[in-house]
Amino acid sequence: MTADAAAAATADERPAGRSDLPLRRTARILLADDGDRILLFRFVDPKSEVPGGVFWGTPGGGVDEGESLPQAAARELFEETGLRVPQGSFERVVARAEGAARYAGQDLWYEDHFYFLRAAAFELDESGWEEVERETMAEYRWWTVAELAAAAEPVYPPALARIMPDLLAGRLPAEPFDADEARPGNSPVGA
Repeated sequence: MTADAAAAATADERPAGRSDLPLRRTARILLADDGDRILLFRFVDPKSEVPGGVFWGTPGGGVDEGESLPQAAARELFEETGLRVPQGSFERVVARAEGAARYAGQDLWYEDHFYFLRAAAFELDESGWEEVERETMAEYRWWTVAELAAAAEPVYPPALARIMPDLLAGRLPAEPFDADEARPGNSPVGA
């Protein structure tokens, strides 16, 4: 779904206290490989509010009308990586984040829902990327927790380096982590 379509599809849904911004619900994936590394995309978006317009974020994206969060997670993961997994692989939201952000020139209120998934190493397939992804997703790489903690560019969600050790050890939270906890400003994740 393009950023314009997402804004139009959610224009009537407004979170309490944020009536000035359209809502964009997202399903995002904290995808770890068998070497305990997490996949992140490097976004280059000069229209974002992030200084320099560069940040790293997880695979995932907008929930289409009539789609459940697990359906959106499975669809987005396939579109962005080529990895096909059943929607049943996304049983539990492990982290949440919300806030205002600008992505691809659109100011929206994001409700990000994060799922944790492990996968064996695979070759990423970019053929499912939509135009907005091709314009803003410059590269991807697998990160260790130590690399996340020492990242020179912003990583979203900000609490990722803090929550990943528990997830990698198989300790899934009973309630979703607050992925915004360490966030100094607003999260630009929203592709």
